[in-house]
Amino acid sequence: MARLAGRKALITGGASGIGLATVERFLAEGAEVVMLDRDGDALGRESARLGARFGGLCSGVEADVADADSVASGVEQALATTGGIDILVNSAGVNVFGDPLSLAESAWRRCLAINLEGAWRMIQALLPGMLAARYGHIVNIASVHGHKIIPGAFPYPVAKHGLIGLTRALGIEYADRGIRVNSVSPGLIRTPAAEAWLAQCDERERQRQVDLLPGKRLGEPEEVANTVLFLASDEARFINATDILIDGGRSQVYHS
Repeated sequence: MARLAGRKALITGGASGIGLATVERFLAEGAEVVMLDRDGDALGRESARLGARFGGLCSGVEADVADADSVASGVEQALATTGGIDILVNSAGVNVFGDPLSLAESAWRRCLAINLEGAWRMIQALLPGMLAARYGHIVNIASVHGHKIIPGAFPYPVAKHGLIGLTRALGIEYADRGIRVNSVSPGLIRTPAAEAWLAQCDERERQRQVDLLPGKRLGEPEEVANTVLFLASDEARFINATDILIDGGRSQVYHS
């Protein structure tokens, strides 16, 4: 039997990277999936492709998690399509790196609005329905930046530390009401954002980044999606308020 048969999921940032890999993995396991993304072109393209492959199990909603009104409208559309959401995956995110004292206020707000507050907005919108059903799984996509600090990456780690804290707090708060909240912390994964960053580096720096990883390779979005699938399934029903690192062991290395 498919691991998510009969389940209904909403995945933010679902049109690319880890979000898209998770959409595909969930669909393959029988879930009905709503892809939510602010990139309308990518959303239309990928939802059409997956809709053709999986039929009525896949739909797309254009919305921006950084905007409260957009979230409300997007969730309303998703609920009208599915009738209810059992699983929420907060994958929408953005890299914001800079010098702390010269960072523009707009960059600080953008980082928190998308990477932390966006996840909270989605949870606020969908948690009441999960509580009414006494069933719900939430998986937040955090980052190794929520565990280790890399100079020059401010304020991204602030948001990701906050997201892991949000995960733990809500997981404990609602554990006795049928809700589980977990997160995963990917390292260097071959996403469009990572590829764009590596493309700006010279060949020596690109090779250095790969050599820093114990397995001498980047992770793949599908490898993160597999862990998200497990956490979202009933196989993980005794895992709650937990973060799982998916970084090939890089964070355990003492020196570079």
